[in-house]
Formats: sequence, C-alpha cells, structure tokens
Amino acid sequence: MASGAERARILIVDDEQGARDALEIILEDEYEVECAEGGEEALARLRTHFFDLVLLDLTMPEMDGIEALGHIKDYDESIDVIIVSGADSARKAASAMKSGAYDYITKPYEAEDILTTVERAMKKRSLEKEVRFLRSEMALQFGNSQIIGYSSAMQAVFEIIRKVAQTDASVLITGESGTGKELVARAIHSRSRRAQKPFVAINCAAIPPELMESELFGHEKGAFTGAVNRTSGKFEFANSGTVFLDEISTMKLELQAKLLRVLQELEFTRVGSNTSIKVDVRIVAATNSRLDEMVREGRFRGDLFFRLNVIPIDLPSLRNRKGDVRLLANYFLDKFNQRFNKKIKGFTPASLAILESYPWPGNIRELENLVERLVVLRSDGSAIDEKDMPFDFLLREESCEEASDGVCRDVGLLQARQAFERQYILRALDRHRWNQSNTARDLGIHRNTLMQKMKSLNIYEATEKDHR
Repeated sequence: MASGAERARILIVDDEQGARDALEIILEDEYEVECAEGGEEALARLRTHFFDLVLLDLTMPEMDGIEALGHIKDYDESIDVIIVSGADSARKAASAMKSGAYDYITKPYEAEDILTTVERAMKKRSLEKEVRFLRSEMALQFGNSQIIGYSSAMQAVFEIIRKVAQTDASVLITGESGTGKELVARAIHSRSRRAQKPFVAINCAAIPPELMESELFGHEKGAFTGAVNRTSGKFEFANSGTVFLDEISTMKLELQAKLLRVLQELEFTRVGSNTSIKVDVRIVAATNSRLDEMVREGRFRGDLFFRLNVIPIDLPSLRNRKGDVRLLANYFLDKFNQRFNKKIKGFTPASLAILESYPWPGNIRELENLVERLVVLRSDGSAIDEKDMPFDFLLREESCEEASDGVCRDVGLLQARQAFERQYILRALDRHRWNQSNTARDLGIHRNTLMQKMKSLNIYEATEKDHR
C-alpha cells in the first residue's frame, strides 16, 4: 500500500448515504477518499481540492450523473470518471462513456469489481502522467538547453531552430521580455557544428556604453585610464563559437558600425591597437524592440539590421501559447520540488484555471518565479490551490473585461461563469473593504445570498488578508 502522501485521491458522488459508506469502506485502505451527496457539492469539491478519480452515481435528484459528468469534464477534462448505476440503467451508463466516462459499474457490485476497475483507471492515469513527463522532457532538448512547449506557435519556432542550427547564418530573435530568447540562442548553438566551442552571452543593456567596445573587442595596455594590461574581448574568447548579443537595440550607433565590420570582414581590432584580428564566430542577436522601426527613426543602422536579420525568429508571448501554461507550470513544479526537496502533489483544477487565464506580462520568467514561490510556501503532500495564488492574480483590472470579451471561450460554460462571478464579487468586496452588507447592497442581492455565493466560489476574507 502506498504511503499517505502518495496515495491517489478519489471522490465518491452518490445521494445515498449507504452507497457512499459502502464504497468508502472498499476503497479507503488503498486510496484517500472523500464523499459528496450530489453534483453541485462534487463540483464545489473539485474546485477546491485535487482528485485523481470520481465515482459518480447515475441516478441522483436535482443533477443526475450524466449532467454532472458533463460539468466535470467541462471543468477538467483530465479527471477520470467511473459511472455507478443500477442494472436497469446499464444502457444509459454505457452511453455515458461517449460523454467522457472512463468506465461504468452496475449495482449490485462486488468489492473486487470496484477495486479492479479503479486500479485499471489509476494505471491508465499513471501512464498518461509518464507520457506527459517524457514529452515535456523531450519537447526540445539540445545539450544543456531545454525549451518546453507544445503549442502550434512553439512548434513553428522549433522547426526554424532545427533548420537554422546547422548553418552559420546570423539569427535575430525577437519577443517580449521573459519569453526565453537566450534559451533559443543556446539551443541553436548546442545543435550546431560549434556546439563544443564557447557560447558567449553579452547583455548589451547591462554594460556602460563607454566600456562596450573594450568588452567586445578587448584593449591594449594603456589604451585608456585604468588599462594596465592587454585584455582580450568577448569576440576573441568566442572564436569558433557563438556570440549572443542580447538587447542589441541598446547598442550605440558608433559601435554598431564596428560590429557591422566584424560581420562583413570577420575581423576586428582591440581598443588602442592598429592590428586586425581574424575571428570565426556566429552572431545570434536578440531584442524586445522593433528594430525595423528604429531603423526608420535613424536609431539603428539599416545595414546592420539586414545583416543580423538573415534568419528572424519571433518568439510568441506566453498568453499566445495555448496549452503551454499548464505544461510549463508542471515542469517548473517538478524542478522546484527537486531543488527544495519538496513533494507538492500538483495544481488543483481551480488553480490551473487561474494560471491559464492570467495574461502573463512577464511571460515564462514570471511563471517560473511564481511557481518557485508557491512551492516554497506550500506544505508537503498537498496540491497548490486557488487560495495559494497571490491576490493580484485573483483580482486584476482586466478580469471582468476579459470574461465579457470572451477570452474564456476555450473553457467550459460552467467554469467561465464561475470565473466571472468570482471576479465580479471579489471586485465588489474590494471596493467596500470586504464589508458584506455594503457589498450585497451594491450587488442588489441579500447578504445571505452573497455569503452562500462566497462559500460556493471559495471566497473568504483571509484571501484578501493573506495576499496583501
């Protein structure tokens, strides 16, 4: 039997107390088991807790099993559901599998039947996790560089990397800050014939303009005040390898001319010297600015732009990488679990919904930093939940506009409605400093109704206090 921290979690949904008790007795030795009396309660549990499997009764008042199954799959398609039904409803139970159920069991059942079916579902889920892990590990791995992504936008980037890596063509990588431009540069180098030679990264924005020429090309002794020795520059050190010029847009025009000469003649001179030094380097540049616009404005040399822009790679922002947020979040979770020797079990569907709806202005870097923070603060053996998210993730200026504009159109209707209601109520509570009477009056509902809504949507005042 697995240890408590590693046991799979099962939710039993049945309106009959006896049926719930019977299933719980059968399963509790091997699994963590919780129970719900109906579909609405089950959905509320799924919003706040992580479950591997749901055992769902087919015949229930208010919301029957078929309807509940639809809502569960709308909320999180990855959750496996086993339908439990009477023998007279076997045909209906079988048809439920077309709606996404994993399997069905008819009453009366033997304990062995339940355990066998559940074990089979768990093995399937385990294999799926293993496949997802292996896919994420092999998404794009070149040497020490790994880029994770399965969106169509990233697949197009991967294809360009594969084609350009074996050439010596100059590459210009564009994209917002935090999209992984240096990772792409390292991937190109790692797959090239220069892979065993140096990869030298230079952040042009971090080096003072008066020192940049010496940093790139080196200097002779006495070339300027403080130059007490001859020093080799980055280009000389990177000979036969790759030079990565990050934030190339910040380079001064005078130095741009000297960089152009290196690209054209494959030679340079140290500061304070008249002797040319031959060099064999590949140039990969990156920027989050529009160099073509800077060229039109006279702030960047057109001839250098065309030399750098032989192969353009435009990295998509994280908000435009459909499906990659979940993949990256789990990748970073594994990474920081190992780094901090933690055993955080994953993300609840509610927390993943928040991550996937957030616009990520800081892109992958922001997501990585957030997951690191969540892993450090979360207790072992539990999953990261909605209440663990920073308050500004739950209440953003654009949230209500996003919901009304249809940005949530890719999730189920129930989930989209709940997300909108939660954001709307949170905003009203924030306006009234969490005074429930004033908030209810503002919303045009009774205070008891507001309290019920807050409970069902997992809103409580500690949310505000904990994250500010």
